[in-house]
Amino acid sequence: MLAMPDSAPRTLLAFDFGLKQIGIAYGQTLTNSASGLTIIKAADGIPNWADIEGLLQEWKPDLVLVGLPLNMDDSESELSARSRKFARRLQGRFAIQVLMIDERLTSREAKSIIREQHEGAARSRKGKSHDLTKIDHIAASLILQGWFENPEIAQQP
Repeated sequence: MLAMPDSAPRTLLAFDFGLKQIGIAYGQTLTNSASGLTIIKAADGIPNWADIEGLLQEWKPDLVLVGLPLNMDDSESELSARSRKFARRLQGRFAIQVLMIDERLTSREAKSIIREQHEGAARSRKGKSHDLTKIDHIAASLILQGWFENPEIAQQP
């Protein structure tokens, strides 16, 4: 069920899974745009499922994407397995279509975006740096943007 140019617009949520926090982004196929929404805390990869349910009810996505953290050699790690488990739980709990997207470089790119946005401000406020731990919603928007650019990269959880 990939978006085709003549299909009805679809709304999506993307999740950047992590053991301590999970970034969430929203997007839609009408403009192929993605925006970071929020970050949800997690305890050893387990979110407050009520928070997830609230987001799903509020945004009513047609499709959910979850980032798949692969190693640079395409192999999977323990975090890959945990991310797949999270995706399967999303699918099972909420009866929604979930696809996985390779997210290898999204956190690095998100950190770069944050650095660029704060570069001037950081210089003018000597000694104060920006918090690079709060990038997961930006990484989620990059996962979603990657799907917009190439929906064929998606895979089942």
